[in-house]
Amino acid sequence: MDSPILFISAVGLCIAALLVLVVVVLKPRNGSLPLDRRRIGTVPDDSAVGRVSQSAVQFVDAAIGRSGGLFNREVLYKAGVKQAPADFTVIVAISTVIIGVLGSFLINLIIGIVLAIATPFVAKLILVVKTEKRRAKFETQLTDTIQMLIGGLRVGHSIMRSLESVALEAQAPTSEELSRIVNEVRIGKDARQAIEDCADRMDSEDFRWIGQAIQINREVGGDLAEVLEQVAGTIRERSEIKGHVRSLSAEGKMSAYILMALPVGVGLILTIMNPGYMKVFAQHPVGIALLVAAGLLFVIGGFWMSRTVKIKF
Repeated sequence: MDSPILFISAVGLCIAALLVLVVVVLKPRNGSLPLDRRRIGTVPDDSAVGRVSQSAVQFVDAAIGRSGGLFNREVLYKAGVKQAPADFTVIVAISTVIIGVLGSFLINLIIGIVLAIATPFVAKLILVVKTEKRRAKFETQLTDTIQMLIGGLRVGHSIMRSLESVALEAQAPTSEELSRIVNEVRIGKDARQAIEDCADRMDSEDFRWIGQAIQINREVGGDLAEVLEQVAGTIRERSEIKGHVRSLSAEGKMSAYILMALPVGVGLILTIMNPGYMKVFAQHPVGIALLVAAGLLFVIGGFWMSRTVKIKF
C-alpha cells in the first residue's frame, strides 16, 4: 500500500519541480503592463506566492497568445467572468492538478487521471451554463430596456444618448452590453454592427429586431419611438408565448432532472450502504471502463433530453 503512495508523491514532486523551473527560470522577459498601471489604486502583492503566481500567469499569457486558448476573452465575457484568459487558465490548471492528486490518493491512479482530464471540460460546461443564464437574464430585462429607450427618445434624446442612459440605469447584463455598444460606437465602430454583435453575443432575436428598427429609422426617418413601441408589443406577445411554452415543457424538464439524478443517487446510496459492492468500479479495469462508458452515456443522454425540451423560437 505504501509503494503506490510513494510513487504518486514522487511524481507529484517532480511535476511541482518542473512547474517551478518553468515559471521562475524560464519566466518571459517582456511581460504585460504592471498591475498598478492597469488597475489604478491596486497594491501589488510582493510576497513569494504573489510573485510565483504572477510569473505563472505571465507564462500562460505568453503561451496562449492573443487567441486566449480554450478560455478566450470572448467566452469569459459572454459568461460574465471578469478575469483575463491567462488568470482563468491558471485557475483551471491548478484545479486540474489538485483534483487529479486527490482522486489518485482517495481512490486510485486511473480515476485520478480521469478526473484530471475531465476538469477542463467541467470548467467549460460551467461557462456554458453561466452564459445561458446571462442570456436568459438579458432577455427578461429586454421589455424594461425598450421602455426606457422609448422614454429617452420621447424627451428628445438621440438613440445613442438613450442607450447610454439605459446603460446607466439598467442592471447587469443589460448595462454591460449597452455600455459596450456605446463605447464601441465612440471609437468608430458602426452602430448597426455594434448592435448586431450584441444580439449575436446574447443570442437574442428580439434585440436584433430593435437594431433593425433603429437602422431603418436612420435610413428613412420617422418616429423611432412609435416604431419601438410596436416592436415592444411584439416582444411582449412573444414573451407570453415563451412563458406558456416553458410551463408546458416544465414536466419534461423535471422528468429529465429525475432521470439524470436517479443513477447518481442510487450509486451514492449503494456506496454508503455497501462500499465493497461499488469498490469494483474503482479498482477493476472492467469496472473503470464501465464507469467511463456510463459517464459518456450520461452526458449524451442529458444533452439529448435538453434538446428535446428546448423549444426554438
